[in-house]
Amino acid sequence: MSITIAPIEAADQAAIDAAYRVGAAANDADLPDFPPFCRRRFEAAVRHPMPGTAALWALARLDGEPAGYLALDLPELDNTDNATADLIVHPAHRRRGVGRALHEHGVRLLRERGRKRVIGMAVSALPGGPSRPAAGAAFAAALGAHPALLEVRRRLDATRLDQAGLDALLAEARGGAAGYRTIQWRGGTPEEHLADIAYLDGRLMTDSPTGDLHWEAERVDAERVRGTERALDARGRRRYHTAVRHDESGRLVAWTLLDVGASADWHAFQQITIVDPEHRGHRLGLLTKIENLRHLLAHEPAVRVIDTFNAAENAHMVRINEQLGFRPVDGWTDWQLTI
Repeated sequence: MSITIAPIEAADQAAIDAAYRVGAAANDADLPDFPPFCRRRFEAAVRHPMPGTAALWALARLDGEPAGYLALDLPELDNTDNATADLIVHPAHRRRGVGRALHEHGVRLLRERGRKRVIGMAVSALPGGPSRPAAGAAFAAALGAHPALLEVRRRLDATRLDQAGLDALLAEARGGAAGYRTIQWRGGTPEEHLADIAYLDGRLMTDSPTGDLHWEAERVDAERVRGTERALDARGRRRYHTAVRHDESGRLVAWTLLDVGASADWHAFQQITIVDPEHRGHRLGLLTKIENLRHLLAHEPAVRVIDTFNAAENAHMVRINEQLGFRPVDGWTDWQLTI
């Protein structure tokens, strides 16, 4: 039995295709309720990293057959001691040393580049929820990583929305939001809102629970927002935004984002929701979420389900999501390894 590992280069379509097939097989086996593994998103991730990030990719072969891949993201604008990892092994080639070989390869690359920590996610089953493989968590623990943050994926069935209940919640939210108004857009952020969106985006790691993760606030400016938008465009992500403008200051002080991928028009992800701390207590989070949900569905009528991830300890956001109808599906743990 022979395991070989080679870099995946952006120009090497054959290697990208092989890694994609590994990811698709793992997605189908481990997360059967997820959308199909998106080829456009995968290829763009190889060729168009997020701004301020160096990406390293490697393909493992077992006796010449594609058996796994490793994707490492190395932040270069902040968090320069850290990296994130996505390590995937084909279901047919598991428990044969492929994952450990990829891990050792990745640690060597990260040490060469002066990184001190690497973070990766593993899914787990929740009590009463669907079965999920335990191998990812067991693998991370065996390598010496520790669980730094527990997240829960919740899903909203968009075909069974309680519209009367949403109307009541929206009226309640608007009642607390005197002096504020919502604005909406699709795709790229309008130029006049760019600075405010950069500020709000940069607050995410400051304001959201991060457990024991060693992750500092990210430095987000207008250029970085535009770079992220270009990367998301390359991935085929169709984006729907609702923000709240404070009448007195004219600033955007809350913002939420939903997006739909290129491979499944029936599925959306709830992404960032953030409210400036100075403007909390006015139900702006609830207001933006309900209005953006309807904004999305008005333009994407095929969407049937929406997934969102929240830190288990983020009680405020979890409460809002459950008011909208999101229900727990599975757990996702951020495992952190000191290297």
